[in-house]
Amino acid sequence: MCAFEFDLLNQRSPGSPSACWEEVNASREAKNLGPSSGPNRLRDLCTFCTISLDQEEVYRTKVYEKSVSPFYGEDFYFEIPRPFQCLSFYVYAKSMFQIRDLPIGKVAIRKEDLYKYCGKENWFQLQPVDPHSEVQGKVHLEMKLNELITENGSICQQLVVQIIACQGLPLISGQNCDPYATVTLVGPARSDQKKTKVKKKTSDPQFDETFHFEVTRSSSYKGRSHFHVEEEDIEKLEIKVELWNNGNLAQDVFLGETRVSVKILRNDNAHKAWYLLQPKGNGTKSKPDDLGSLRLKVTYTEDNVLPSPCYMALRNLMLKSPDVKPISASAAHVLGDICRESVGYDALLPVVRLLLHHNRLLPFLTSVAALELENTQEANTIFRGNSLATRCIDDMMKIVGKSYLTVTLKPVLNEIFESNKTCEIDPVKLKEGDNVEVNKENLQGYVHKVFTSITQSSSSCPPLMCDVFRSLRQLASKRFPADPHVQYSAVSSFIFLRFFAVAVLSPHTFQLRTHHPDPEISRTLTLISKTIQSLGSWGSLSKNKLSSFKETYMYDFFKLFQEDECIEKVKRVIRCVHVIFNREVHKRAQGRKRLGKKNFKKRWLRVTNQELSYHKQKGKEALCIIPVKNILGVEKLEESAFNRKNMFQVIHSEKPLYVQAGNCVETNSWIEVLSQVSRCNPGRLSTFHPSAYVGGSWLCCTETNESTPGCKPCTATLLANIQLDIDCDRETERIFSFFSSSRSRLQKMEDACAGMSVYLGQQEECSAFTIQDPKETFRTIKELGEVLDDLQAHHDSKGALTDEPGTM
Repeated sequence: MCAFEFDLLNQRSPGSPSACWEEVNASREAKNLGPSSGPNRLRDLCTFCTISLDQEEVYRTKVYEKSVSPFYGEDFYFEIPRPFQCLSFYVYAKSMFQIRDLPIGKVAIRKEDLYKYCGKENWFQLQPVDPHSEVQGKVHLEMKLNELITENGSICQQLVVQIIACQGLPLISGQNCDPYATVTLVGPARSDQKKTKVKKKTSDPQFDETFHFEVTRSSSYKGRSHFHVEEEDIEKLEIKVELWNNGNLAQDVFLGETRVSVKILRNDNAHKAWYLLQPKGNGTKSKPDDLGSLRLKVTYTEDNVLPSPCYMALRNLMLKSPDVKPISASAAHVLGDICRESVGYDALLPVVRLLLHHNRLLPFLTSVAALELENTQEANTIFRGNSLATRCIDDMMKIVGKSYLTVTLKPVLNEIFESNKTCEIDPVKLKEGDNVEVNKENLQGYVHKVFTSITQSSSSCPPLMCDVFRSLRQLASKRFPADPHVQYSAVSSFIFLRFFAVAVLSPHTFQLRTHHPDPEISRTLTLISKTIQSLGSWGSLSKNKLSSFKETYMYDFFKLFQEDECIEKVKRVIRCVHVIFNREVHKRAQGRKRLGKKNFKKRWLRVTNQELSYHKQKGKEALCIIPVKNILGVEKLEESAFNRKNMFQVIHSEKPLYVQAGNCVETNSWIEVLSQVSRCNPGRLSTFHPSAYVGGSWLCCTETNESTPGCKPCTATLLANIQLDIDCDRETERIFSFFSSSRSRLQKMEDACAGMSVYLGQQEECSAFTIQDPKETFRTIKELGEVLDDLQAHHDSKGALTDEPGTM
């Protein structure tokens, strides 16, 4: 599994971890879009860019109006829960009159080529979007050349071609395809074609079909034949295998082809191999029109994860960090210190994830927050900067607070997007015919709904966030005992400024909306976000708070909210500052009705902290309700169970619920949310069946008893808290790679500790580091050096060097 990163309004949204870590920082700018001449020049059309893994779209940018050289400047971040071959960027023109958007061109980068563009911005020429070039997957072939003796005793040769299987064929209209293969023997004087059977609803068909082609006839053969190829002409022959999707009543869709020369059997009478599918004609085409260019910054990272015992020493050293006194001498704090100049505090994300998994994050966050407060001189600047403590808490909120954002903000954001009322109150930006008073009323209504959703969400806040905020309040009150409001400002800077306001501004970053808002809604969200930031700071309001607004129109608007009850609402949510997620899915009938068919139907699936329910449509009465307390496990389901991708199962006290999500990213989101809300349930299973019970037996283990315990260990049972799908070995490998890339800084820090111990004072070279106890810090660094050297030796012995993060 892999991960990608794309810039999106400077907000990073961590995804689920995996044993392989890849990032792509993408979609910056396009220029000269469309054909270089003629009436099709796209000067009057809006454009947007999509990001696809193979042919599955996972993200798209917002729409940019009437520009052939739009600047996207957006980031996306996600991890890849499945193998892939190609990362593609498509540029589309948004049409007001056509049903489908018009594809302008694409940039496709094969996985093995991503490292070439790591960390650099490059202009890529857009290529035409040709249905015959949109291919992915591979085919498994076996070829043999046999000799046959004819009736009159002469010898001829026969080519045997076996189509064994295919893997990774594309989705067609979001569903598995119905593939078949054609096998053609092509030569100077012949073209013999044969065809496999159609396989239904699968991207990984198993064909196992064999075809025979007579290649040569002996010169003495007198029988009738439509061809005659001499022995020496065999090397001019080739086998062409084409994959097609059976369109039934529609036209068949080309999925890819491969060509293999028969001369490969020159030295060996048998050949068996996997072949990547290629575009029709191997991509040979005439030079296209100039479709424009796309500027991308790509960051690609692949970690080589060693066996778990190799990481034990480094992992234990990191997990000991919360107990080290002072906290600045801990391995985790040292990592943040030495990497601050090179990668900022990005190196802390794997530390947060590792500590989260082992229930060690809360004491670490408490210690680093206490250290920062020691150096904070004024209460009104508390936790306002970008520091090690604020970054760790930010990362924690993004990991554990996804579902909290969904239950709190998604309903009101959906209303804002659907109603799309004009809310512009800046006189300079008003359009002709706009009424500023009406706009102000619209904006006030939206702000009120968002603010109310936030201040009524106390019971939905994840337990870890509640614990962290409670700790921050206590620390702040202890540091500034004379300020009664500081306990609120310490938390509001996180919960409002860094969490809710950011999610309102960029809902797509937190999966609250599928796509970017249009420019008008984006402006509305900006105004709401600015107001929410100020309202959230009200727990520590001073009388001159309104002076913080630079814009007069915001000053006038904010005065509408000056009420004591707003202050009390903010305080209440901070003092007790569950989880909901909903999407349209395909659900398999559970067979609860005796005569009911077990087919797949579209349903609206909804989860709260109390129950999982599905409905015929959004807003309709629930057809079935499963109490969260009855959920025993949430796991992925093998595609072979129902020949459908992106399947997962909810195991509960009755029959399992089988669900197909919209794409691989949504599948992971469902599993994460459901596992989170049910994580503390008693009786959670330790094993599960990765396939379905069909036809009187389990497809995975062939057991006939439906109540037989599972044949595979559950993944979620390893996680006692909200730390879902965290691969500790992968996270420790990331920590190792950050340490390795900063060994020179680690050495400087060691030298600084030694200097402070000898000269008993703060030296000039020490100012770049936080060293409270030089002897304890020196001891930690020496231990780190030994552990890193040992782990590097393991990498060297495996031939898997990871000197710098971001390299292959």
